[in-house]
Amino acid sequence: MTGIHDYSDIYNIQRPDLKYHKRMPIADRAAQFAPFAALTGFSGMIEETGRITEERITLDDKEKERISRRISALSKEIGNAPEVQITYFMPDRKKTGGSYQTITGKLTKIDLYNKRIVINDGVRIEFEDIKNITRKD
Repeated sequence: MTGIHDYSDIYNIQRPDLKYHKRMPIADRAAQFAPFAALTGFSGMIEETGRITEERITLDDKEKERISRRISALSKEIGNAPEVQITYFMPDRKKTGGSYQTITGKLTKIDLYNKRIVINDGVRIEFEDIKNITRKD
């Protein structure tokens, strides 16, 4: 046997039927050659690590007093459900830091015991997380 073999002698041969083994379905054969992810979940971890969070800004005593006065003034108007805009820090659940969010809504409750504000859609904001609060009316 010299030269290149062109396999023309086996092109039209039928595939043998085996007595003890059934043929594997085509879908199962394809699964054998599917890509293998040895590090399942690793790409998600990389994305999470690369996600940027902000650090909480520490307010000075003057800013804390200003916010406290605004909350006190709003507590006197709670029956009218004044519309407010609040910028607050939302801690990240997965890593250190978080992000600043701004929400606008009707003020429904000021909980002095738990030190938080409740907006009409059920959002609870801790006093210590508030960066700014203004009345929108």
